[in-house]
This record gives sequence, C-alpha cells and structure tokens, in this order.
Amino acid sequence: MIMFKTAHFCQTPLHYMYSISIKINGLFRSHLFSGLRIPLALISFIFLLTQCNQAQKPVEKRSEQPKLSVDLQKYQRAYFASGCFWCVEAVYESVTGVVEVVSGYSGGDSKDASYDLVSAGLTDHAESVEIYYDSTIVNYQTLLTVFFDSHDPTTKDRQGPDSGRQYRSAIFYQNDNQRNEAKVFIDSLDASGVYKNKIVTEVSPFLSFHPAEDYHQNYERLNPDNPYVRSVSVPRLKKFQQKHPELLKK
Repeated sequence: MIMFKTAHFCQTPLHYMYSISIKINGLFRSHLFSGLRIPLALISFIFLLTQCNQAQKPVEKRSEQPKLSVDLQKYQRAYFASGCFWCVEAVYESVTGVVEVVSGYSGGDSKDASYDLVSAGLTDHAESVEIYYDSTIVNYQTLLTVFFDSHDPTTKDRQGPDSGRQYRSAIFYQNDNQRNEAKVFIDSLDASGVYKNKIVTEVSPFLSFHPAEDYHQNYERLNPDNPYVRSVSVPRLKKFQQKHPELLKK
C-alpha cells in the first residue's frame, strides 16, 4: 500500500516546489521536487519503481545488536556511507577478507536512529555500513578502493535515484591512521583526474553506529525480486565485481 505522509507546497504561477514522503509497506522516504507541474500519480509510479524503500517484509522492531553468526571481537572495523545501505552491504560482503557487514546509521547528531527518523532527515545520520574485516587478508587501503570504485563520490547528498543527506558519501574514521589514509586517497584521486568533478566525500570522526532494523540486514540477498534491488543494487554490485574480480571471495 502507498501512503503520502506529508506534502508541503511553495507555489508560483508557473513553478512549484514541494517535499513529499511516501510510505510503501510501512517505510517512509522524503523527496523534494521542483519544476513544471507533473501529475502526482506519475511521480508516485516512478518512486515505486526506483526508491530504496520498498521492503517487502513487515516492519519489525530494531534490534540493539544485529544477529551475527561469528565472534567478531578479534576483527578490525570500518565505517562507510555511499548511498542505500542495501547496495553498500552487498558490495562489501563480496570482498575477500570481509567477515561481516551490518547495515545501519552513522554520522548523526542524535543519540538514537531509526529508519523513519533518518529517512525524514531528523537526525543527520547517513545510511551506513559497519564492516568487520580480517586485517591479515584485507587492509584499510583496499576497503577504500572498494568504497570509491563502487559509487560516485562526486555527487553531493545523492547516489543514483536516492537523494538526501542520508545518502551522502562519507568515511567515518576511528583513528588518525584511517583519517590520513582517507585524505591521501582522496587527494590522489582528485589529482589523477579520474573523476570529471571534485570528490565531495565527507571524512568525519566516527561517533556511533546504530544497527538498522532486522529486515534491512542482507536485504539484497534475501529480496532478489525487489524492483529496486533488480534495477539498482544488483547492477551496482555487478559493476564493482567486473572492475575488481581480484578482490572477490571465491
């Protein structure tokens, strides 16, 4: 079922701007539109096909701790944001040396985060991933390579069809070494001219990570027929895999 949560209009004779939140199967996502008048039904149809909010499972209470199959205390951690966490989780799960990836929220100024709050832009959190990795197999430098080669770091607060601060490109460093590696990596990419536009990835200190609701975990793998997964997540994963076959799990 599709529900319109809010709609605010600022209108001139030939131009309009409004933000709207659509609820599909219990999940909200906010959007801003500006331009000539477009039938609302058409906009709704486009959202239905493209947005990262079409979870096909009932809304469940978020767990304080994700359900993990192995003891992760001995592994190193890294935190990244690069658009819809369904996509980012799937990419890192495919990398050799990565033991576990958890979808969640990071970078916000609130002590708590939930999908509805983050999607509404009320906490400034980004959809993020917590990566547990075996540093004897894969290092932080390689995780940075995966990060930059699996999304567009030059689009501010947007990734593919998803827009808003929750979809920003961000690296959350835990120490000076991670910060310096990220800065050097970005400077090198900017100097190389590999991107037409300047990288806008935020490099910020890690503050906290809130695991997302259970139904978001392993979403791409568990929901292969979801329209967003088929049209956005899977192509993004395959593009990365084709670019770096040497990094993939056997």
